[in-house]
Amino acid sequence: MIALLLALGSSLAYGCADFLGGLGARKAHVLRTVMVAAPASLTVELLLWPFLGASFAPATLAWGAASGVASAAAFALLYKTLAIGPMNVLSPITALVSAMLPVTVGLLQGEHLGPAALIGLPLALAAVVLVSAGPGGGTRPSRTALLLAFGAGAAIALQLVFLHQAPADSGVGPLIVGRAVSSAVTLAAAGAMFRRLGPEKPAYAISAAAGVLDSVANLLFLLAARSGDLAVVAVITALYPAGTVLLARSVLGERIHRGQLVGLGVAALAVSLLALA
Repeated sequence: MIALLLALGSSLAYGCADFLGGLGARKAHVLRTVMVAAPASLTVELLLWPFLGASFAPATLAWGAASGVASAAAFALLYKTLAIGPMNVLSPITALVSAMLPVTVGLLQGEHLGPAALIGLPLALAAVVLVSAGPGGGTRPSRTALLLAFGAGAAIALQLVFLHQAPADSGVGPLIVGRAVSSAVTLAAAGAMFRRLGPEKPAYAISAAAGVLDSVANLLFLLAARSGDLAVVAVITALYPAGTVLLARSVLGERIHRGQLVGLGVAALAVSLLALA
């Protein structure tokens, strides 16, 4: 139950971070948003160090750095995917792949699921697709767009798997290493593309808040994965589009279409079943 609650918190934090990051990206180039969000995120993890502890053994450094590279790749691939579109097809693919790979890894590592979980996991995966999909009627995606969507989902999944593989007694060490690596990669990319970023200033408060929430989400996922099954935790975390959808409805007045409402209901049922597992 504790792992489930932590995973739900991680999902909510990821959804809120994505929502704020999207708002920030409307005001300036997305890399300008990341240039604010990344240091804010790293600062949070450094502040948590004295309270939660951190070790930097070779395994922690290796898995943390791998998660950081995967995080940077996920960011680049995800935004490239959504820029090509159509979002209502590509976003569910990305979310589904990001959930399926950790489930496979967890099962291959010997995790055993009870009857309730065997029913709840497929329902949760269906909810991920329904909640993240937009209204129908979009154009068919190109082969390049589909490959990018699969790549983005795989990169997100690898980030989660690599964090899970880090030693359980490493505290927030993997998060610090991963964030430092991903920040260095994205800031280097921003520096290389500086002339193409445009003159607009980033929304500093919104961008920083997105970075803080992303760190909270990573921390909650790490704690959840350490106290529960990766297969279950990853699927619950992948429900993050629900938080983004609900915030868009309440803050921006965006309409929630019928499929998304069904998805929210399916998600609630899936979480209830997984709580019984």
